[in-house]
Amino acid sequence: MKYNLLFILSLFLCNSISAQTITGTVSNENSTPLPGVNILNKSTNSGTQTDFDGKYSIKAKKGDLLTFSFIGYKTKEVKVKDKKVINASLEPDNVSLNEEVVAVSETIRIRGTSSLQTGYGYNNRTNTEAYKEKNENIFKSVKTAPLSTFSIDVDRASYSNIRRMINNGQEIPKGAVKIEEMINYFNYNYAGPKDEHPFAIHTEVAKSPWNQQTKIAKIAVQGKNIPTEDIPASNLTFLLDVSGSMNSPNKLPLLKSSFKILVNQLREEDRVAIVVYAGAAGVVLESTPGSEKIKILEAINNLNAGGSTAGGEGIELAYKIAKENFIEGGNNRVILATDGDFNIGSSSDSAMKQLIEEKRESGVFLTALGFGMGNYKDSKLESLAQAGNGNHAYIDSMQESRRVLGTEFGGTLHTIAKDVKIQVEFNPAKIQAYRLIGYENRLLNAEDFNDDEKDAGELGSGHTVTALYELIPVGVESEYLKEIDSLKYTNTELKNNSGELFTVKFRYKDPEGAKSKLITKTVADTEKDFEEASTDFKFAAAVALYGMKLTDSEFVKNHNTGFILDLAEKGRGEDKEGYRAEFIRLVKSEVN
Repeated sequence: MKYNLLFILSLFLCNSISAQTITGTVSNENSTPLPGVNILNKSTNSGTQTDFDGKYSIKAKKGDLLTFSFIGYKTKEVKVKDKKVINASLEPDNVSLNEEVVAVSETIRIRGTSSLQTGYGYNNRTNTEAYKEKNENIFKSVKTAPLSTFSIDVDRASYSNIRRMINNGQEIPKGAVKIEEMINYFNYNYAGPKDEHPFAIHTEVAKSPWNQQTKIAKIAVQGKNIPTEDIPASNLTFLLDVSGSMNSPNKLPLLKSSFKILVNQLREEDRVAIVVYAGAAGVVLESTPGSEKIKILEAINNLNAGGSTAGGEGIELAYKIAKENFIEGGNNRVILATDGDFNIGSSSDSAMKQLIEEKRESGVFLTALGFGMGNYKDSKLESLAQAGNGNHAYIDSMQESRRVLGTEFGGTLHTIAKDVKIQVEFNPAKIQAYRLIGYENRLLNAEDFNDDEKDAGELGSGHTVTALYELIPVGVESEYLKEIDSLKYTNTELKNNSGELFTVKFRYKDPEGAKSKLITKTVADTEKDFEEASTDFKFAAAVALYGMKLTDSEFVKNHNTGFILDLAEKGRGEDKEGYRAEFIRLVKSEVN
């Protein structure tokens, strides 16, 4: 009996050895830290990435096997022993690329290496990432176009995708740069609503920091922050891509680890079903209460990649499951996770968009999460999210997973207002011309503002939206303002001495509503220097200026990195989570 007790006790002690936090730095043979290295614990199938300084932390216990993978370097495996600090040095792969990879759609320069590791998110050493081309918004004359109308955009995929490219030493395609998504990636210190509306409106105007002849106007929205415990019950259907294109460390393994974070946020009243698709689509977990976390996590752990991508079939099945388990008054949502590489069935952007538009009538919203590199289809995922009354994020690391599916769980999944539109009317007595910075893919016709049938963006719990306009005041000569003939039949010589610079109007619907509500706010003219602007305004302007640098904007003469950094430092503020500091580091390291 004594022996049995000792045996049981020893087993208990062995099994109770909990995972500890392993930390370290990953560098190359020259001891230069490598950002963006993928670290996978093969024993638990969980993973992370190194930060800008090449540092990482991951949970592991003695006997676990860690793999370190990075483009252009040989994968390294390290068995966890007694040390809590494991530093890794990666060797260059022996596949020579003569300093660059000539890809199908662009050239990718790999920083610090002349090689590419095959099988790491790239197919046959080609880059087939797809981004929608767009033309930068130009200055419009207030005489001929006094109204500017657009849909809000809470997507943040562009910033995390650009961060991935910079960390991997890649050149950044102009189509990947969406300035509005870069600005809206960051949280701002805006006050929440104090009336019956689900969001508060904030405006600010100052002289432009990059052009003394113009002004910058900020229009911002702060969504009501609803505590997680007060969020309605969720009926979630995970639609997970397990096709062969997902078979790399920064795709399916990162996807699985990411969804575990979400699962840990679930409450008893929430439900989850899991649909996967590869050569065909299938249900791997019927709708299951959030209290059965072990069952849900086991289903995620058992996922493996292989086969082609039947995306259309997967979407059909996911919406069917979501509708069957629909919760009246709840949060009904399909969460799609993929690299966007649909290649069987409905595959064109227009066909997929039409399919999603049909499905959104069911009251089921869509969140699209992008993973991986090399064949990432940003344009397709953006189109799906916009059509599906949802949002789009790009997951480049566990840090981003924790933000999207952990810290900001409520905002990602719970909509507080839908079809949110903004329309600005400029006073021709004050403003000659204006241009909206970013939002090129969100522009609407003036008549769309009052049309409740016209789809627009959704606002989640606690979300912020910031838009910037550059304004040319009356009486200022500008090379950006082209001459037009006087209008014969329209009075353009309006005399408005009210002191108003512009009027901004907002339309939105309640999440289950069909009729929109209107909010109106007038904004007075001001001669405030940008040095007097708020900290948040300065930082948003720095991000916008960096986006214009990346796209080689014709409207900015000073693309000096030092100027951007100075502006960002002045707007850094409290920065509790360090995201603004990370932005500053990225600007410093971006390949010129």
